[in-house]
Amino acid sequence: MEEDKNNEKNKAAAAKGSKLDPIQAQDHQGDAHEGHEHESHKEGESKEHTHEHGGIFGKNTELIFALLCGACLGIGFGLSYVDSIPDWVSLAFYIVAYFFGGFFTAKEAVETIAKGGFEIDFLMLVAAIGAAILGEWAEGALLLFLFSLGHALEHFAMGKARKSIEALTSLAPSVALVLRDGKQEEIRIEELKLGDVIIIKPNSKIPADGVVVKGEGSVNQAPITGESVPVDKVPVADAGKDYSQDKNIEAQFRVFAGTINGGSVLEVKVIKEAKDSTISRLVKMVNEAEKQKSPTQLFTDKFEKYFVPAVLVLVALLCFAFLVIDEPFSKSFYRAMSVLVAASPCALAISTPSAVLSGIARAARGGVLIKGGGPLEDLGELTAIAFDKTGTLTEGKPKLTNVIALNNISEEELLKIAIGVEKLSDHPLAAAIVKGAEEKIKGIQADEARNVQAVTGKGVKAEVGGKQVWIGNKALFENEKDGIPKDLVSQVEELERGGHTSMLVKRDRDFIGILSLMDVPRKEAKHVLSELTTLGIKKMVMLTGDNQQVAEAIAKQIGITDAWGNLMPENKVDSVSKLAESEKKVAMVGDGVNDAPAMAKSTVGIAMGAAGSDVALETADIALMGDKLESLPFAIGLSRKARSIIKQNLWISLGMVAVLIPLTILGIASIGPAVIAHEGSTLIVVFNALRLLAYKND
Repeated sequence: MEEDKNNEKNKAAAAKGSKLDPIQAQDHQGDAHEGHEHESHKEGESKEHTHEHGGIFGKNTELIFALLCGACLGIGFGLSYVDSIPDWVSLAFYIVAYFFGGFFTAKEAVETIAKGGFEIDFLMLVAAIGAAILGEWAEGALLLFLFSLGHALEHFAMGKARKSIEALTSLAPSVALVLRDGKQEEIRIEELKLGDVIIIKPNSKIPADGVVVKGEGSVNQAPITGESVPVDKVPVADAGKDYSQDKNIEAQFRVFAGTINGGSVLEVKVIKEAKDSTISRLVKMVNEAEKQKSPTQLFTDKFEKYFVPAVLVLVALLCFAFLVIDEPFSKSFYRAMSVLVAASPCALAISTPSAVLSGIARAARGGVLIKGGGPLEDLGELTAIAFDKTGTLTEGKPKLTNVIALNNISEEELLKIAIGVEKLSDHPLAAAIVKGAEEKIKGIQADEARNVQAVTGKGVKAEVGGKQVWIGNKALFENEKDGIPKDLVSQVEELERGGHTSMLVKRDRDFIGILSLMDVPRKEAKHVLSELTTLGIKKMVMLTGDNQQVAEAIAKQIGITDAWGNLMPENKVDSVSKLAESEKKVAMVGDGVNDAPAMAKSTVGIAMGAAGSDVALETADIALMGDKLESLPFAIGLSRKARSIIKQNLWISLGMVAVLIPLTILGIASIGPAVIAHEGSTLIVVFNALRLLAYKND
């Protein structure tokens, strides 16, 4: 009956697409992302046994079975001290305890052996059977009780980590209020079509990716991008345009499924179907990340591959110890079973996956997508980071930085002339001048310009107030009879050495000003780079196509260690390779589009502002969902913590095995103490790993 219900749930989940439960999504979506991962990731892919069980008591069946096992063990043990009750009554309770305690272990063992595999837990089952053969039913039942209880508690603890991932699926609401034919209609999000206009009520979750076409307000994007401050949204200029293929929608127009609207009513045009929304892709990729094995996990798998057979050989030899030592076979066999329990490396098997799962879950909650255990561990070993300049360390747009008025003209008069001319130009620098001037002097009114003509690669000329005006670089004035005064040339050269793009403004025969623009550093860049230095990143290199002077000027402002300018996209790949020769691990941080080749060459590729960007999500090993550089120290700090916990878990698990094996061989520890220590170490490593869920970037 339960199985039928689960089948129905799976079918429903498959139909929903974007609403897949993370655990189910592994089966339905596991192959969808194949081909986009690095080869190193593919080598680690494996279908893990989740050890999760349903049954007559639902998802708590394993725990209830473990408790029933303990109850039967306790009753049987108590009745064994009542002389009037036959021994077979206690034995019957022990046998029932065996059934409840060994049911799921035996079930897994049979399934795994049928597939040609070998489950570590099978060793425990053999030990319990061995105890029964010796007539030690109480000890065998105790072993199965503690083992099944430990497993149930382990699954409960691991469920805490999985819930952080499962929470992602509940971010987007299941229904949307759509406007069709002038009427409001509530439909399931799976029925939304591209171009539909949906109404977002105040303080409600946004059901689909889209652009705002009506209304203004702030949206809390923390669930997707990790941004702590709500982002203001305004309508797009052209509501009728198809934005579904537009890759460069500005942040103030775009909204994501799963984010939370503020106090205003917004009308949003859908640009992605539910199955393709950013939240849906994020859920899918986090699920796939669970299946990617880290280097440490691959090591433990290899270790177990040789360790388990070696243990079985040792146990077989110990069974015949009575031939060498003067003791009965039963004692040798009992000792061998105790060693079998002590050497079963369950804690080792769970130590790394639990930490990786917790780390990925915590990162996703902080707006960082880490695609598997490999990138998670590699990120913590970084010694060098290469940054793309434009849009990563800088704002990515030129800004008006200096307004120098000359020849007794006021700054406001200079800007009025400049706005009048540049407003009629379609050059990106012209737009930056207009925007900068309007920000500098609120309510400024432009002078009227006429006969505007662009001079390709040099500037623009026009007529303002009956006078000729030229605005452009030095090349615009080189062929003039009088040329440029030397003092002006030196001022322009000084600005250019500082990384500015300078333009001279001339009216008739007089130079009346200098305007300079610059792609300015992000406000947070200097602080972030300082944090990275504190985290142990020794070398931070900025890669840019700008000239070396501009690169060095930006580097000086933000504290980058090296600036490499004049680079074409293919040169960036060579630069990353060069950096990798001198440093152990190198990351490349960029936008995931033109920096894709350099990302692929690095140890870890990190994409900035990946929310809504298909290319960035596919290309990078790690995606910072928000366009926030501050997420980088958080991700690296989390990775360092994860690596530390993984190491601790390895020491605990291997240390416990190393101590217990000699103790059981010498007969100091029996099956009971061995299984208590064994299960205790398993729970310790799991709960140690769960500390990552509470990680905070100090």
